[in-house]
Amino acid sequence: MKILFTQDALINAGAERSHLEILSRFSSEMDVALVYFYPKHELKEAYERAGIRLFFLDIPEAYHFPLAIYRLVKLIRTEKPDLLISSLWRADIITRIASFLTEVPLVGTLVNDSYAAIAWTDKKGLKYKVVYWLDRLTAGIPVHWIANAQALADSHVKTLGIKGEKISVVYRGRPIPLPPRSVPTHPSGGSPHTGNSGTLFSSQLKEESHSVAGEDTGHGQRIQNFISYGRLLERKGFQDAIKAFSQLIKKCPDCTFTIFGEGPYRTQLESLVQNLGLQESVFLPGKIDNPAELLLRSEFENPKPDTCIEGSRSIQNPKSFHCFLFPSWYEGFSGALVEAMMAGIPIIASDIPMNLEAIEDKKSGLVFPVNQVNALASQMTWAIENPELIRELGINARMIAEERFEIEKIAKRYEATLFSIVDSKTSF
Repeated sequence: MKILFTQDALINAGAERSHLEILSRFSSEMDVALVYFYPKHELKEAYERAGIRLFFLDIPEAYHFPLAIYRLVKLIRTEKPDLLISSLWRADIITRIASFLTEVPLVGTLVNDSYAAIAWTDKKGLKYKVVYWLDRLTAGIPVHWIANAQALADSHVKTLGIKGEKISVVYRGRPIPLPPRSVPTHPSGGSPHTGNSGTLFSSQLKEESHSVAGEDTGHGQRIQNFISYGRLLERKGFQDAIKAFSQLIKKCPDCTFTIFGEGPYRTQLESLVQNLGLQESVFLPGKIDNPAELLLRSEFENPKPDTCIEGSRSIQNPKSFHCFLFPSWYEGFSGALVEAMMAGIPIIASDIPMNLEAIEDKKSGLVFPVNQVNALASQMTWAIENPELIRELGINARMIAEERFEIEKIAKRYEATLFSIVDSKTSF
């Protein structure tokens, strides 16, 4: 089956990384190429290394929909795909019109809860009303939809009028990292983990968590350095986490909070850090290629600062982390959250529905009401006061992630869904 998959650009963000993970694992029965429109190429080399054919249509930034539609229609008629798949709003609109003009069936994707009530708090003006109505008026063009969370499917049934039976749910996935976050060495000096599979590592890690409870392992028993990462946007809720941290540090003055990423909300976050007097304990070191690797750095190492020079500023932040904060106001099914689960790092996340499809409060993470700073501060305090229990939740999260979100399973499920759509006599 020949597929053209379209998305806005190749920025290093959650949806784009997720598509890379999935498309690179399709079987030889899938002839897939990715089309992107706008000149952002951060992940180009990664897609090429994965053997994914790329078509760049070189559309100037912003919109330029007529030009984009023209070039995509021309490409479709040249490539003659059996199926189109689109993701992200601009690519969605462009590809829907192209699908209508070429009569090549289209599968839409639902990757973000853009029309949730809280989402409109940072979307004001005529522009967003036009965006919504253009989305709604063309939502009948795709023959089927793939959502990365059931909550997203339910939301878009209400907001875009999509029929529920036309939506399949396939979660985002990530590879199982090996080895997981390390545990204290045995008195003999060796690591207790010698298994070959992620599941075995997790099982052993859980057993070891019980065996070391109450032992004095120095920094290993402390929850001290908090981490988060993502685009610096208001809706990511980093400002809530900084405010919560400002309460926490009064009780735990040696704690730190590091947020990796870049985005238009940086200035506001920096101002908040300065206004709260947190320059020595809250860090915004910028964007890094693979932030998920930081989650695997041993929580049993003695944390020492890394120095990052950004412009004229010298920023020091820890090199290892003990707890992952995920305070988003609204999301799709987050790849970053899955990465944290796979790493086995303890997690504190907002209670938006998509997050609750991944973690369960007091079983695989800690949950707090979205946008509630005091509640987040309370959960962070609980984590510090109960280090063994919070690490147990991280271990549980890893085992759940291995079972539900391992990328090979997700890619097979995604591919099977596409074949079932094409094979269905009632789909087109």
